[in-house]
Amino acid sequence: MSIQRVDLNLFRVFEAVLQYGSVSAVAREFGVTPSAISHALSRLRQAVGDELFVYGDEGMAPTPRALELAPAIRDGLGRIDEALKSPAFEPSQTARTFRLSATDYSTTIILPRLLQHLVRVAPQLELRVFPYNRTDVIRHLDEGRLDLVLGWFSDVPEHVRRTPILQDREAVVVRPGHPLTLRDNLTRDCLFGFSFVVVEFSGSGEPAMDGFLDERGVWRRVWIDRLVIERNGGGNDGGVSHVAVSLPHYSAVPHLLAVTDMMATVPERLARLMEARGEVVVLDLPYAPLVAPVDAIWHRKGEQDAGLQWLLRELAAVMPAEQMQLSDV
Repeated sequence: MSIQRVDLNLFRVFEAVLQYGSVSAVAREFGVTPSAISHALSRLRQAVGDELFVYGDEGMAPTPRALELAPAIRDGLGRIDEALKSPAFEPSQTARTFRLSATDYSTTIILPRLLQHLVRVAPQLELRVFPYNRTDVIRHLDEGRLDLVLGWFSDVPEHVRRTPILQDREAVVVRPGHPLTLRDNLTRDCLFGFSFVVVEFSGSGEPAMDGFLDERGVWRRVWIDRLVIERNGGGNDGGVSHVAVSLPHYSAVPHLLAVTDMMATVPERLARLMEARGEVVVLDLPYAPLVAPVDAIWHRKGEQDAGLQWLLRELAAVMPAEQMQLSDV
């Protein structure tokens, strides 16, 4: 059966017969004759290839096939009704609240640009940002408790949509005056001579494969410390990096480095902001840095959400310069 060959009004008749169990009652509800309802049922039976309803002691009883179809038909009619009742999305008038999950990196690098634009075009709109380090963030996306998640992702399942926002790469930072700032031609061995401050977003201590954690089929990056990953993954010398502190966010990193000789790996855009404030020094790496794209992901149900699709377009519009090469950072 093709939906293109079926009058959608027939599904309204189906839903009503399922509810009332009587052709006469449905006819009164629709203000038509019982023969018109019977004719509509006959057309739907022919299209589906099933009796759908049979007469019983308590009226018209649904067949197993009708019970199988009922949830999908009820959901489809509800979605059509909701779409027709919902007013067109108007940014300048909306008071909608969008719920995002993001790291402190995204709220520092991405959110200011977006917010600067939104206060002009949608002054009543509200953004609520939830921690990216929750282990159930993808479940909340699936359940509709979040609209968007901003972060680093590898594989995502078919029901999740994604769009690129920007690219960044790893940078190793230390405090001003750190012994490594006095050396030229840094080597890996030099770097491994100091302990690490690691930012691990899940905060769970669960093992992650190459820095990614699998949650409901979404592989999201929970740490970017490539040196630590490679060393602990079995380097030639079998050494193990010493992780002295593990944090769920970047904001405390400069404060911890300021009082120790530890080092940390952070995204370069954030590292340059910290360096501009005199909090850290960005080291020249002896290897090609890891490049990590930042994406926005959302549930496929959001494709029918005019407001969400507008927000995604605005997000893409304010970030194009950030998608270019990192040499201007």
